[in-house]
This record gives sequence, structure tokens and C-alpha cells, in this order.
Amino acid sequence: MTMDKEFINKLFAYHQSTPPMPYRSSVCDLLEKVREFLFPQLSESCIVSPAQLEAQYQVLYAKMLNILVGMRKELRDDPEKLTHQIFEKFPQIHACLKKDAEAICEGDPAASGVDQVIRTYPGFKAIFSHRFAHELYLLDIPLLPRIISENAHSHTGIDIHPGAKIGAYFCIDHGTGIVIGETTEIGDHVKLYQGVTLGALSVDKSMAETKRHPTLHDHVVVYAGATILGGHTIIGENSTIGGNVWLTSSVQKDSVVYHRPQIIMKNKNEASSESA
Repeated sequence: MTMDKEFINKLFAYHQSTPPMPYRSSVCDLLEKVREFLFPQLSESCIVSPAQLEAQYQVLYAKMLNILVGMRKELRDDPEKLTHQIFEKFPQIHACLKKDAEAICEGDPAASGVDQVIRTYPGFKAIFSHRFAHELYLLDIPLLPRIISENAHSHTGIDIHPGAKIGAYFCIDHGTGIVIGETTEIGDHVKLYQGVTLGALSVDKSMAETKRHPTLHDHVVVYAGATILGGHTIIGENSTIGGNVWLTSSVQKDSVVYHRPQIIMKNKNEASSESA
């Protein structure tokens, strides 16, 4: 059976107009190697000398450069320069992630230590991916930040847009179902539980360049299932947002915001006699 020639010609034109981009697997593999490079808890091999570590660094550098060279036409700067700028951030990223691991460990009574957090916690894996993706986002590198964030999303259930600004000592507990939008700003020592949404009030495309997502100041805790929406919504420092709260307006510092549902408890015999 032969395919429709008109369709083939249109598809060929589409292929010609779409620039080649790196495989998702190549990008995700590089990220995993970076994780192992920065955190020996995740590596299956033992580093026996600084020279061996330096050799690993050079391999990672070459892989990143190779990916960016393949995207040259889509970049706003030289691939070599961008690669250098990314790897220059490694000490800063590493220091910040160690603080995140400490915050998760301190915030979870079930954690036996920082090593356990780094090895096994999905919250830390999602934060790691975000810290790396965010640096690529700041350099205006297309596609790669979203590949990294969506890979973390698929593995952890935590969806953090690469554009979100997140401070130090960030703690995600459990994490499944968390959504953090592109223009979200989060201060230091913030803790989020599962099912939290930091989103936009409107998904209108015309708002793409505006501040659409909320701001959380330092030492804020947001409990499970809470939804905080809007670019003008600011949660003041030291505030606690309770579970299942729906917020579209700002909260002053040192506030406690909670949802009070009506819960009725009755004996089964009482309930049966009332329905009769």
C-alpha cells in the first residue's frame, strides 16, 4: 500500500521546517550522571582520587556541549560559552541542594538521615531536577529545561516549572500531586506537603508574560491539598496554610489559615433511626 503523495510532501515540509533536537533520553541520562557526580550516595562506583572526579567532570562537560552544539541554531549564545556558564554554577547548585536535603531531613521525623533523603526521597529528586533546569531556563536554553522538569514529574508526581524561583532550604514532604507554576516565587525555609497547587487564576495565553502565580515568603508551611492562586497573592512570612484551603488573596505574615469542614459523628443505631 502506498501513502498519499500530498500527505507525504506536507509531512516532508514539516520535517524540513522542524529543527533537530536532542533525544529526551540523552538529556535525562546526562542529568542522572550529574546527580551521581554531585552526590556519591547515588553512584554505584567509588571515586578513589581527585583525578578520577576531574575526569568525570570532563565527560559530563563534553556531553552537555555535544547536546548544545546539536541545538546551535536554536540558541541565543555560543554552545561552548553556555556550557561553561552551566558548569560554573555546579558549586552553587550543590551547596543549595545540600541545604534542601537538610531541610527535608529536619522536617520529616521518619527520615533517618540526609543520606536517606538524597538516595530515596522523591521530593529531593524533584528539587534536584528543578535546580538544574532553572539554570538552563535562566540562560534561555529552549526545550531542555522542560524535558528535565517533565522527566522529574513522570517519576515523582511533582510538577515544578523550570521558571519558578525557589529559595534555600526547600522542603517537599511526600510530594505527589504538587504543582508549582512558572512565575511562582518561594522564599527560604518553605515546606510543602502533597497535593499543593501554586497556580494561576487564569490560563489565558495573553497572560504568558505576566506574574500569574503566587509568592510565598520565608518560613511558610502549606499543608496537603491547599490551592493558592494568582500573581498578586502573597503569603507572608511565618504563615501556615492548612489542608484543603483555597486562597486567591494575600495573607499577612504570622497568619494561620485553615478550612473548617463540618464533620458529624453518630452511632450507627442513631443514624438508622433518623433515616427511618
